[in-house]
Amino acid sequence: MKIRWQFGIIAGLVLAFFCSYPQLKMFYLRGSDWHGHYAYNDIDEVAYAAYLRALIDGRPRKNDPYSGRDDSVDSSQPESLFSIQFAAPYTIALPARLFGIGTPWAMSLAGVTAGFLAALACFWFLRCFSGDDWFAMAASLAVFAFGALAAGEGALPEIAFDGFSYPYFPGFRRYIPALAMPAFFVAVGSLWRFLIAGPAGAEPTGRLSSGEIESSGKVSRRRLVFGIVSAFAFGYCVFSYFYIWTTAAALFGAVALAWLILRPTGYRENLKRLAAIGAAWAAFLIPYAYLLTRRAESMDHVQLVVFTRAPDLNRVPEWLAAIALGLLAFGLLRGKVKVNEPGVAFAAAASLVPIIVFNQQVITSRSLQPIHYQVFIGNYVALLSLAMVIALLWKKRLGQGRTGPKTICILIFMAATVWGLVECHYTVRVLDDANVERDKALPVARRLEELAANLPDPHRTTVLSYDWLFADDMPSIAPQNILWARHQHVFAGLSWEENKNRYYKQLYFQNVDEDGLDYLLRNDFVTMIALFGWGRHTARLSVEAKPLTEREIKEEVQNYAAFRRSFDRQVAGDPLISFVVVPARDETDLSVLRKWYELDEGERVGGHIIYRTRLR
Repeated sequence: MKIRWQFGIIAGLVLAFFCSYPQLKMFYLRGSDWHGHYAYNDIDEVAYAAYLRALIDGRPRKNDPYSGRDDSVDSSQPESLFSIQFAAPYTIALPARLFGIGTPWAMSLAGVTAGFLAALACFWFLRCFSGDDWFAMAASLAVFAFGALAAGEGALPEIAFDGFSYPYFPGFRRYIPALAMPAFFVAVGSLWRFLIAGPAGAEPTGRLSSGEIESSGKVSRRRLVFGIVSAFAFGYCVFSYFYIWTTAAALFGAVALAWLILRPTGYRENLKRLAAIGAAWAAFLIPYAYLLTRRAESMDHVQLVVFTRAPDLNRVPEWLAAIALGLLAFGLLRGKVKVNEPGVAFAAAASLVPIIVFNQQVITSRSLQPIHYQVFIGNYVALLSLAMVIALLWKKRLGQGRTGPKTICILIFMAATVWGLVECHYTVRVLDDANVERDKALPVARRLEELAANLPDPHRTTVLSYDWLFADDMPSIAPQNILWARHQHVFAGLSWEENKNRYYKQLYFQNVDEDGLDYLLRNDFVTMIALFGWGRHTARLSVEAKPLTEREIKEEVQNYAAFRRSFDRQVAGDPLISFVVVPARDETDLSVLRKWYELDEGERVGGHIIYRTRLR
């Protein structure tokens, strides 16, 4: 039966609405005072937006918007997480530059577009798998609406327990993994179509008539098209997000193994086809591996690789995958499905993927922040596998136009819609205050952007901000670099030691003494991250996370004390600070800064003051 795409479009529009909810909430909260900023739904989005702004401005792929250091003939820069995962940001930056769209609108539109395309791609795959438009529409929306729930996060911890609602629709953090999400489902769907192309998933055999020869040729061309599409979709994932492409690779490996074991008929032909498409997928990993060899040293510091062979079986996506496998086993025992059916092999393989990605360290001995598998992709694959198994068990009722299955699908769709709204309400409000403050400060960044027009090298012009939220957000709007910001160390322009040194300067200019740093190290996770990395303040990112020891705190305070004692004019001017941004509502202590810099009378912009400075 012909696919009725209107069903997929409906699911896509609902998910697109969910993805636009943070921005709509911003409009509601700010009203006529809205200055034009995008509402972020994850605090890491500021770094992605800063890199996007740099690409829109035409800066090279290897750029660092936080330090202003770009790749050039005279100064070659190493690879960073952003320069390696360049496919998604370029997908936004190129049309944004062509049509003159600024970073705020580019970020907003990217999220909405990613949501729509992801639901449509998921619908296409489930429609091809199940043969039923109603089921594909309901299941595709459910996969994404229940995604946070399937990760054991989102709104549920606050509703059911004394927890915290976070994160909001994790798969649609812009633009990573948001833009990689549609590509993942296109890769999965195309792989499925590649494998089942032709009658019963195999080429016609025996003596062929002219009509059969023509049919065989069509099958071969169809298989070739889907093979190419799946390979390029996988390649897009490779150069967009590590956790997406490694999950796709795990899926391919599981599918290949299940296909060969459960469908022994035509073993040699299947092996050839799998080898061919596997080689096409693997071809994209060659340039990827080359870029990794040129990565910055600081990149390893951020990634928190843990060497362990301990199994990890206590994740919600794994529980859902186990349920899917159990249901599939039930269907086999009751004769509802047969072991050699193509769908059984594919669904079984998909159900194994969450277990594989969370336990690959048993073989490789390397664990890399598995929480990202839990919230960004493993949860969605677990729900997808569950939907596939249900479609197999329900196959005799699907696609027949019966009222009962339609009614159930409508109820599933409505439940997914209601829960999606619940997720929006609870998880978006967590960042309401931050988004309001970011929008209030947008005119300050716009003013710095105007001032940059008269600078010979605005990217190497440094701003010191006494507002840490503004410091993190500024590079997404203004071209100047920032002395220090929370996400500065995720780029490759500065070494880890340079990042620490800049943070010392930030504290020094804010007149924070040794006692102040001691307090921050014990109570402020931003300071812990700035001086010791992401792996010390929480076990969420690393299974080997350890609290700071008294000795470490004491040594760091002593290092800072030595820094303060040795501070001189040369240190004060490296980098040379040209602008200072200060919240106007606070009595900011500028006494230390004035020892080394002359400040003009200042320019009031909204709730901030911009000072131009000159080194004494």
